[in-house]
Amino acid sequence: MRAGLPISLKVKRGAAELQRAPAAAAALAAVLPILCAPSIAGAEVVWPPIPPQPAPWSALQVLEPVPFVQRWEMSGVEDIAPEDTPVKTRIQPGYEVRGIRAGAWMFQPSLTAGASYSSNVFASPTDPRGDMIFRVEPSLRLDSLWERHSLSVQADVESQSYLRNPSLDQLNASLRARGRFDIWHDTAILANFRVARLHENVGSISSPAGAIEPTPYDFATGDLTFWRRFNRFSFSAGARIDSYNYGSTRAQNGTVINQDSRDGQVYVAHSRAEYVFSPYLGVFAAVEGNRRELRGTPAQSYSSDGYRALGGVNLELSRLVKAEIAMGYADQTFDAVNIARAAGPAYRFLLTWSPTRLLDVKFRAESMVTQAVDTDIQGIRAQSMQLGFDYELRRNVIVSVAALYERDHFFNQLRSDTVFATLEEVRYMLNRAWSVSLRHQYIKRNSNIPTAAYDRHEVGINVTARF
Repeated sequence: MRAGLPISLKVKRGAAELQRAPAAAAALAAVLPILCAPSIAGAEVVWPPIPPQPAPWSALQVLEPVPFVQRWEMSGVEDIAPEDTPVKTRIQPGYEVRGIRAGAWMFQPSLTAGASYSSNVFASPTDPRGDMIFRVEPSLRLDSLWERHSLSVQADVESQSYLRNPSLDQLNASLRARGRFDIWHDTAILANFRVARLHENVGSISSPAGAIEPTPYDFATGDLTFWRRFNRFSFSAGARIDSYNYGSTRAQNGTVINQDSRDGQVYVAHSRAEYVFSPYLGVFAAVEGNRRELRGTPAQSYSSDGYRALGGVNLELSRLVKAEIAMGYADQTFDAVNIARAAGPAYRFLLTWSPTRLLDVKFRAESMVTQAVDTDIQGIRAQSMQLGFDYELRRNVIVSVAALYERDHFFNQLRSDTVFATLEEVRYMLNRAWSVSLRHQYIKRNSNIPTAAYDRHEVGINVTARF
């Protein structure tokens, strides 16, 4: 298998589109259940702290960590033993998903149902209210089995129902298609499209002040990327369009909070280049430019132009240690002169250490300059550190523990926040079809703005059936 070329579209990607979620504390309870991959694009640091080996979409997220050489690309993917894969996503013999094959297609339906208790569903600093949350998440994934080209389609629905506060109920739905189209043996087109109906949780950093209901919005995105490899050198370039359409939410006094000013489109051009010196050392550089055309208000434009750049090295010291060290710069300048420019240096350090084949230790330190979300004008400098452990207690029992510390400084505001969060999870696979997970998460946000500070515990159980 060639270095850098996507191996297959059959590896499930975490919900990377949620990279635009805002600061870590505010939406942590929403993103944890789906375990998406972290991103430099938002002030939020998303769990788990270090993602498992990413699915073959790295060319679409040019600033994200990329394993520059996979060792199985030299020996064949069939030669990888389960104990050499990340603990979090390890699939042991006898626990593989069977799926339903129909000709050249593989269907993988699943259903997750669970219940959790949150001690502060409104993220209130003075009046915490606890509630039970019931979740149901059906999903259907369709993968092609072609020898050439690949296509993956996934449909997801998530229902959240609150026992005492039905105003917080939400129904999210998403349809995603991802494809790899091989032009030559070392050239491909990568495509990624998604349409979704989503919600911003109450208390998130981009949720309107005083809102007591989630803010609904429609999201659509499309990305096309050209990828080419020249021996040790690989290059990608592409373009993406994101579209947002926000609905209204409601304040505690019953008034409607209109969010139409955040509607609009984000146009992005991106490119990434990588060079592999050896199976142990590679360098990369990535750049991304954007134009954000937002509706704003008659008296205020929210549109802006910006770019992000990042360069660094990838290291792989045997199977035990993998690391990425990168530095860069980000700049977002608004059309309106009364909105402060968000600009500054950024760095990132990622480390995965496997002292034994039963334990993965993951560390991430990152500094970034960004906005809360693409449709928000709040500039943020976020600095975070994360440490996580994944341990294989038994072949079918995985224990995960993680901790996060983050500092958020807001441009053009006299606001500075610190965030501390923890996550503990035990996942038990009964057989290839059924699994159960227990999870506790804690988050505490301190702020010099008293109304922005809060803390919250959430403990829950999920049961998943895969067919």
